[in-house]
Amino acid sequence: MRLRQIAVLTGALGLFCLPAHAEDRDISRDTLPANDGWAAEGEGTTGGSAADPAHVYTVTDRAGLVRALDGGSATPKIIRIAGTIDANTGDDGDRLDCADYATDGYSIKKYLAAYDPRTWGSAKPSGPQEEARQASAKKQAERVELLVGSNTTIVGLKGAVLKGGSLQVRNATNVIVRNLDLRDAYDCFPVWQPNTGGLGDWKTAYDNIWLAGATHVWVDHVTLSDKGHPDSEEPTYFARNLLRHDGLLDITNGSDLVTVSWSRFADHDKAMLIGNSDSASGDRGRLRVTLHHNEFESVVQRAPRVRFGQVHVYNNRYVVPGDDYRYSLGVSTESGIHAENNAFHTLGHIEVANLVKSWNGSALHQTGTLFNGYPVDLLTIYNAYNSGSERDLTADVGWTPTLHTKIDSAAVADREVARGAGAGRMP
Repeated sequence: MRLRQIAVLTGALGLFCLPAHAEDRDISRDTLPANDGWAAEGEGTTGGSAADPAHVYTVTDRAGLVRALDGGSATPKIIRIAGTIDANTGDDGDRLDCADYATDGYSIKKYLAAYDPRTWGSAKPSGPQEEARQASAKKQAERVELLVGSNTTIVGLKGAVLKGGSLQVRNATNVIVRNLDLRDAYDCFPVWQPNTGGLGDWKTAYDNIWLAGATHVWVDHVTLSDKGHPDSEEPTYFARNLLRHDGLLDITNGSDLVTVSWSRFADHDKAMLIGNSDSASGDRGRLRVTLHHNEFESVVQRAPRVRFGQVHVYNNRYVVPGDDYRYSLGVSTESGIHAENNAFHTLGHIEVANLVKSWNGSALHQTGTLFNGYPVDLLTIYNAYNSGSERDLTADVGWTPTLHTKIDSAAVADREVARGAGAGRMP
């Protein structure tokens, strides 16, 4: 007799039931497995697994989440998110929109009139409308910036969503975030920067998750996107798209010992920045990050872009978008990307060499790359394609990963990641 038939018969008699679905399993006291990437270094990453019963919370709204986070305290804590939490809500629970944050006479119409390059020129915005924008932005930040302290585990229960918020792990250690859909960290008050990129551009404030000076962090089975307000639907001002979102997951300001696994990054421009400045020489020896079994779908760039860090990128799946695609692997100042067995799916007009972009980078180690199902030598093709315009990258990144799980072929990983990456897909 088959197991399920036995279960039905004996369950009817009260003898036993089948195990709960994996999504219903309590994962809140799980810790990072041994050797699972850079976050397993030393004592590993345990998050809030040591929390006492008084510091285990199930939260259903922003107010409850803020209370549980406790101002970013280091007290061991477990926070379970149930349902959908909108960070843009007042203390009374009512929904807030951009008009509720606007103050001191700010309006986008007045801002555009004040800093039109045809009349304002290329100087940095200043004066009443810029001051009003800053004051308005501060009001929104007080709502949507959610500070995560040391020794914290945040897990989503089945179908959990955090929208509009920016989880920020600043100068904290030992943090776990799992099984959560984080979407639409929408900036109501982007700033115009006239000299960015030569033609100027809009600069936004919020990442879905931001690690700044953070150590020992494990991000697993999360989904990150702009769902609800894609930048592609925003208007164009000063000949530039009015951006509302920054990164999906940025790792900066000397963060270190981070593992990002089985997560999904989708429908976004700049997905992941590791190292925020070419001049941040203090980042040397830090920014050690492992990215494995993640899916980057319709991500335009930064998947990731790396400065200084030793970053292991293995068994990831890339589904490259259309005409607006720029690159996936960004090789920047003193970076050491060790890329193994990653699979790329692209449209016909995108070449292998387009997958990599270098800014002052010198090296990229890659093996086992699949491009639309065919094995390719990504480094050799990149160097040949860019010969004469950019300096060749060498294969010696100066280090070899030792902390990692089983590394599958790119073909096997491609199938597994397509099925298993993202929130709600816990094994």
